[in-house]
Amino acid sequence: MSLLKRIGGSTSVIGESNAAHTRSGGGHHEPSKLSGAPRERDDTNFVDIRSRVQNKLSGELDPKLDLSNAAKVRQQVEDIFNTILDSENIVLTRTERTRMFESIAADILGFGPLEILLNDTEISEIMVNGPRHIYVERKGKLTKSDVVFNNDEHVMRVIDRIFSPLCRRCDDSSPMVDARLPDGSRVNAVIRPISLVGPCLSIRKFKKEGITVEDMIRFGTLNREMAEFLSASVRARLNIVVSGGTGSGKTTTLNALSSFIPEDERIVTVENAAELQLRQDHVVTLESRPQNVEGKGEISIRDLVINCLRMRPDRIVVGECRGGEALEMLQAMNTGHDGSMTTLHANTPRDAIARMETMVLMAGMDLPVRAIREQIAAAVNVIVQQSRLKDGSRKITHITEVQGMEGDVVVLQDVFVFEQTGLDERGKIIGQLRPTGIRPKFVEAFESQNIYLPPNIFGYAGERSFF
Repeated sequence: MSLLKRIGGSTSVIGESNAAHTRSGGGHHEPSKLSGAPRERDDTNFVDIRSRVQNKLSGELDPKLDLSNAAKVRQQVEDIFNTILDSENIVLTRTERTRMFESIAADILGFGPLEILLNDTEISEIMVNGPRHIYVERKGKLTKSDVVFNNDEHVMRVIDRIFSPLCRRCDDSSPMVDARLPDGSRVNAVIRPISLVGPCLSIRKFKKEGITVEDMIRFGTLNREMAEFLSASVRARLNIVVSGGTGSGKTTTLNALSSFIPEDERIVTVENAAELQLRQDHVVTLESRPQNVEGKGEISIRDLVINCLRMRPDRIVVGECRGGEALEMLQAMNTGHDGSMTTLHANTPRDAIARMETMVLMAGMDLPVRAIREQIAAAVNVIVQQSRLKDGSRKITHITEVQGMEGDVVVLQDVFVFEQTGLDERGKIIGQLRPTGIRPKFVEAFESQNIYLPPNIFGYAGERSFF
């Protein structure tokens, strides 16, 4: 893609004064020496100047410039930028000069007004609801950002910049698209006519360093006893389903659980957008592919799950089950691929069972409900229920054993639960993660792997271990 297309063409105003103002760190800027206008007109004057500089700069840049070398491109942009200001006798304060250059550079090398949000390590999610309403999530709480786009076209240029390098497009023929940013962040775009408020973007940021189990204990997502139990469950090759709502932290928990997988095992991961950060050496990562503009070439999660069974995996990790692939996943768990893991959307462990039933039916197989439930009861050993609470905190609220069938019902038994006891003066939820005192039936699997847990982990004491 040419550089001129990436910066919106020589006649487009890509700047946004409020975004540039936010990017520079906020605060009042000094009035431009070009303008004798009153203070309320300073921003308009700044945008006009920036428009002139942007248009001239875009005309002087080499359209074949290699954008992969960001440092080199940035230096060239800065050189041309300074030359233009000098040749046009444009006098700006140091603050305005920095603001203008950084906003232009962000449009050329990055994602415009979103750059400051993407670089903020405290932000976990960015939601663009049209050009003027941008929300961010910090520590589980949603707040409105001061950053804005100029108009719908400005948002569309950023959307095009995200998807074009991936040979994907977002237009009238394909108004809903998923993708990944270069750093691994997950992006969803929805545009008109599907979206009535203008182009919308949802960006779930990718943490390069990852979150460990120790981090989760420190955050209060789980306690030490729960971590020891989950570690034993993974090492004993139990099949685990992580269940929860959107944004509850399912993928983070799945990542943490995968750290307990021994180094000498071959792991095959299957995802829609690669987010898992497995630390082991012997990992094969598979990613689904949507259909092309001709409606061909799609490779679904189900296709990948079927294929990975031919790749001699010791464990299969599916980033998320959403449909008919659940049947293949259950069959894999039942046919020698113990220790497999996946996530799904559900509000409770019981809802997770119902959700799996529905997804198996989506595979198109005419199976009786009892047969499906028997498959689930035989395949799944543990359900880890993750929730995002009202105060924004994320917690594992249930660790539940799937004990088998009783009549036509899948029998579940909680091993650990979170009990809320109240709210503090800051609105933070007060509660405790505690064992239920129930000894899981699969402790023999622990013993067969020489894994022995003290009885107090399950909430009872004794001189002699039951393991």
